[in-house]
Amino acid sequence: MKAGIRWSGIAASGLLSAWMGYEMHARYQADELWGYRTLLFYLGLWFFGILLLLPRLSSAPDFPKHFAWSTLAGALLGLGFPDILPFPLLIFFGFVPLLLLESKLADSPGGTRRLYVLSYHAFLLWNILSTYWVGNSALGAGIFAIMVNSFLMTLPFMAFHLIRKRLPKLAYAGFFSFWITFEYLHHQWELTWPWLTLGNSFAEFPALVQWYEYTGVFGGTLWVLLVNYLIFKWIKSNQGFAQKTSFQIAAIVLLPAVVSLWMYSTYEEKGPSAEVVVIQPNYEPHYEKFTIPSSLQIDRFLELSASKTGPETDYLVFPESSIGDFETHELKEEPDVQRLLTFLDAYPNLRLVSGANAYTIFRRGEERSAFVRTTVNNWGDTLYWERSNIALQLHAGIEEVPIYKKSKLVPGPENFPYRELLFMFEPLVNKLGGTTVGVATQPERSVFTGPAGKVAPVICYESVFGEFFTGYTRKGANAAFIVTNDGWWDNTAGHRQHLYFASLRAIENRRAIARSANTGISAFINQRGDILQATRYNEATAIKGEIQLNDVITFYVRWGDLIARIAVFLSILLVLNSLSKRLALKS
Repeated sequence: MKAGIRWSGIAASGLLSAWMGYEMHARYQADELWGYRTLLFYLGLWFFGILLLLPRLSSAPDFPKHFAWSTLAGALLGLGFPDILPFPLLIFFGFVPLLLLESKLADSPGGTRRLYVLSYHAFLLWNILSTYWVGNSALGAGIFAIMVNSFLMTLPFMAFHLIRKRLPKLAYAGFFSFWITFEYLHHQWELTWPWLTLGNSFAEFPALVQWYEYTGVFGGTLWVLLVNYLIFKWIKSNQGFAQKTSFQIAAIVLLPAVVSLWMYSTYEEKGPSAEVVVIQPNYEPHYEKFTIPSSLQIDRFLELSASKTGPETDYLVFPESSIGDFETHELKEEPDVQRLLTFLDAYPNLRLVSGANAYTIFRRGEERSAFVRTTVNNWGDTLYWERSNIALQLHAGIEEVPIYKKSKLVPGPENFPYRELLFMFEPLVNKLGGTTVGVATQPERSVFTGPAGKVAPVICYESVFGEFFTGYTRKGANAAFIVTNDGWWDNTAGHRQHLYFASLRAIENRRAIARSANTGISAFINQRGDILQATRYNEATAIKGEIQLNDVITFYVRWGDLIARIAVFLSILLVLNSLSKRLALKS
């Protein structure tokens, strides 16, 4: 890269990042949100740093060209993700530049180090373009999440690169299995962040992936990786093989899409119908939600509810954290709950499902959970208690309030990952006003039962996890209510991506969904994944619709992430085979 072009890029990106940083600081001081400024801030900051360090990263003469390839890879992966561009097929080309780079650098001196730098750059750009909005809730947390997740993405890619050197005939099997294993582990461990699972790329267009009822999102991931591999082979091959590969590419792209479109056009909604009213109260979470008195918030909930609720309404749905902070043993005695129960007295068959903030004080002799905290009261007694993010169900004449504790937690705000291993950070976290204890969870899913059927109370982040979501269906849920608070991210791509992912859960489970968001986007989603009556962002409103309550169990609900488990098994075999070959060479 010529010095003049490089320094012009450094100056431009530095000025962009500084300008956005100033704007964000000024808006923070004025209690205003950042919108897309985090995207420009992160992009400017990253390109400023990478261009500044470029001469030190590699002295190879072809490095600038390779850097352009890795930038193209990151752009294709990012722009192919939902709500960036309405063109998910870009994701079929995203890994091609990286595979070409890996092939080019496989046997060159220092190639492994350069490949790591280039792949990290590509994955970082993908993360910035797709998940920049995380920084709108916490700028530092956004930087940490993007940088760490980009590093984690390099691990399966570099593992494939190393396997290729020792097991060249099995290398691309490693490319598939290592990447799917990485995505699967990202669904399971405490640093969980499955947002960028490749199968999520088609969430904005559910008609293309109706076969997820058999495979889940990992079927989509396998589809993406296979097409990328074939396009790479097409570019690398001679002309004779290219004709054969071009046919393979067309068949593998078109056949699943055509089958899905046929499934979409012929699918019929199953089960009896239920009338549901969804409330979107529109309280901005940074500056309003947790400062406005709860009594005033209940006024708005009741006003919106009364505008749509009638004698035939079966369910009323409020979003995450709508009410509380309540002690779980005394829910019925809380004034806000009493007001809601008074409203429900006029509708004997109506069930209200709502998110709430709650805590539980453990009574003498009661078994304490792993999330226990201690507080000394004014009388010198030690109280043992836990905090939880819950969903509850209320109805007229209720004796005991059923609750469900959110069990897939957001790393950081709700869960301090691996606190037993990272115990040395507990004093620092406590000093900063946080806690390493985390929010209480429960081992299995719960469903709420009513005259119309059984519903799944899915809380926010839980709707991103396919196999986890099936736990509600296996417990008998005929439909799902997603209660969420997506306003933390402002009116950017984050809350829309979260909505689109719910369409995939509807397809996997063939369960209709009513989605209640604190502010945009509330909606109904049918069993085909179609989004109906979507609300606008930043409006207080109520919507009423009918959903159908299905009891048919899909293949995916029965068997879960079978593709991912096979990938994990293959990855283990490849690693063991590689290690045994290395030991044999040493001996």
